[in-house]
Amino acid sequence: MKLAWLIGAAVAATAALSAQTARVQAPYFEVDPLWPKPLPNHWVLGSTIGVSVDDQDHIWILHRPNTVDDNFKAAAVTPVVGRCCTPAPPVLEFDQEGNLLRHWGGPGAGYEWPINNHGITVDYKGNVWLGGNDDKDTHVLKFTRDGKFLLQIGKQGVHNGSNDVEHLWRAAKIWVDPPTNEVYLADGYGNRRVIVYDADTGKYKRHWGAYGAKPDDANIGDYNPADPPAKQFRTVHCVIVSKDRLVYVCDRVNDRVQVFSTDGKFLKEVFFETKTIRSGSVWDMTFSRDPQETYIYQADGVNEEVRVLKRDTLEVLTAFGDGGRQPGQFYGVHNVAVDSKGNLYTTETYNGARLQRFLYKGVRAVPKNRGVPWPNR
Repeated sequence: MKLAWLIGAAVAATAALSAQTARVQAPYFEVDPLWPKPLPNHWVLGSTIGVSVDDQDHIWILHRPNTVDDNFKAAAVTPVVGRCCTPAPPVLEFDQEGNLLRHWGGPGAGYEWPINNHGITVDYKGNVWLGGNDDKDTHVLKFTRDGKFLLQIGKQGVHNGSNDVEHLWRAAKIWVDPPTNEVYLADGYGNRRVIVYDADTGKYKRHWGAYGAKPDDANIGDYNPADPPAKQFRTVHCVIVSKDRLVYVCDRVNDRVQVFSTDGKFLKEVFFETKTIRSGSVWDMTFSRDPQETYIYQADGVNEEVRVLKRDTLEVLTAFGDGGRQPGQFYGVHNVAVDSKGNLYTTETYNGARLQRFLYKGVRAVPKNRGVPWPNR
């Protein structure tokens, strides 16, 4: 009996080791611990709640200045109690070398700045879109890259549920589709839908809920992994549109991705880390930059990792990251974006409050879970 137990234990240990060391062909990344450069003016970041890469390979982020810890605001209070520090402006633009190029944002004439910033997208025309997820943030804004106001969709503080086509409610992410010049909104924390507008005029086009059905705002309770799949979205946290005209939606708290045609027809769904509760496992996604958009990179701010998916099947090939504050670790990894070279950028919410870059090193044999992608030496 003892011998059988020992043999069984040895077999189990070998299988576990094999699972850890098994390799697949997938994109390989290494964290760039020296990027970006330190901010000027004793500026610091709060919850960093959005990232986007423009056509010049400049990296844009949005953060929440009001969330900066009191110990980092000595120079920003009255009376001043010290030299360090001051919250940075909410919108920041960096070049490939990590230099800060532009900074702007906040209340101004003609528009209603969000109470709780959330999500930034630079579209194919170079315009900057952003939103918010406070209960009164029922709109999104569009600016030039220099911060000149262009368009507001929705009026702050007004919403009438998931079938109100004039107002939003705590929209989470914005995606502008170049072939049609339509803006897709993951709407989001309050409403339970994807909604589409003309990106120039803000004219309503269409909207849909989970499985392509009409959204329903009935309370369906908290997510329970043992329950059947929910018939409604719980938190629509991202929407992205591929070149072959598929719409991928992060249903964050339901631990799933649903895929649609651009007219809202449901095609399929795939689940990820289904025992993840609280804030869910599917926070954000972006495509790889090869012509076929072969891969999707998916952020998970509860399990603190970025997963690499094969786009056609949504199979998880590999993942990297871990909880922590060192380079390559995460504290609330919230958003992902990719530049033309394939380098990956992440932002972290809560007290993570930072932007990181992961250098693309090509497709190679990688373990199913790499842990922290520290540079090889």
